[in-house]
Amino acid sequence: MLTQEQEQLIAATAPVVAEHLDAITQRFYPLLFERYPQVKPLFNQAHQADGGQPRALAGAVLAYVQLRHDREKVRETLATVVGKHVSLDIRPEHYPLVGECLMAAIGEVLGDAVTPEIAAAWEGVYEELAGLLIELEAHRYREFESLPGGWSGPREFRIATTHQESAVIRSFVLEPVDGGPVADHAPGQYIGVRLTIDGEPVYRHYSLSDLPNGESYRISVKREPQGRASRHLHDAMGVGDTLSLLPPAGELTLHEGGEPLLLASGGVGQTPLLPMARQALAQGRRVVYLHAALDAEHHAFRDEVTALAEAHPERLRLVTVHESGSAADHTGRVNRDLLASYLPEGGRCYFVGPQGFMTAVDRALAELGVPAERRHFEHFGPSRPLDAA
Repeated sequence: MLTQEQEQLIAATAPVVAEHLDAITQRFYPLLFERYPQVKPLFNQAHQADGGQPRALAGAVLAYVQLRHDREKVRETLATVVGKHVSLDIRPEHYPLVGECLMAAIGEVLGDAVTPEIAAAWEGVYEELAGLLIELEAHRYREFESLPGGWSGPREFRIATTHQESAVIRSFVLEPVDGGPVADHAPGQYIGVRLTIDGEPVYRHYSLSDLPNGESYRISVKREPQGRASRHLHDAMGVGDTLSLLPPAGELTLHEGGEPLLLASGGVGQTPLLPMARQALAQGRRVVYLHAALDAEHHAFRDEVTALAEAHPERLRLVTVHESGSAADHTGRVNRDLLASYLPEGGRCYFVGPQGFMTAVDRALAELGVPAERRHFEHFGPSRPLDAA
């Protein structure tokens, strides 16, 4: 626990640290990878290159400093971080490495302004944050391991089947090598995947694209031209090959209730929303399922969703949007007028897709009067504001 003097130092220096937080986090990652190269595989280097990961870290640190005396609010705010950490198998021994490099980065950026007393106060804040994350993550690990079919640490799975869903998206059905059951996940969640590429471990998160069945998981992966993991899955892995999975996580899950839903996706953003649609229909809810794709060739899960609509003609309305061609209900992009035509009255909205897609949908829904607490989205990667450049 920080002393009263340290609390005063944190309050006095927090604005300065916040002002330089981007520079601090930009320096932190090179230091971490230089001093402890063994942790580098835990980080998607594409998110390092585009600045997404440093911005996410800066936001998390700043949020903690601002909210740290409201323990309940802090736990809610850290839920996304905890989920990502659990699906990467982050353990207590990782935190001292991060703390060392974070304090070194603060010292390098702020220089002589960081007195020994200020450094000690900020070390105390970091230890406080690390302790809370360790506690929350330990709870998640125990909770998942106690489930039927749960486990601890990486578990080996075999690719049982694959299916090409579109020109760039392929599904992989994964079954445990040990032949045991697999724990249920909440529709909308993702799972941690550990691949071995060129002899090195590579970690990624992929949405679970089907309902839980106790026997297998399905992920559906878009082949990104520069994506190291996605290219490996598409080009080098097939039926019989193995990979490791870590516990499912993610906060984009259906809220309880009977209100109608708008599920809007762009591209591979369908992957978490498709199982959520199945869950909602099983609950008797009405669903507008709106999907945007480049064209017919890039439209994934079309047959699967059509079959779902045929099974629930009274409650599922499909809306398709393609940027080109004539195979969809609408040609162009999702905008305010289109959403206004299909938005169910009193509905709750979930949307996932590229950053620009989510920004446009969020802005349009706000203009249409949907309050923020009924607009739900998820980033494929580090979290950031929807209006971020």
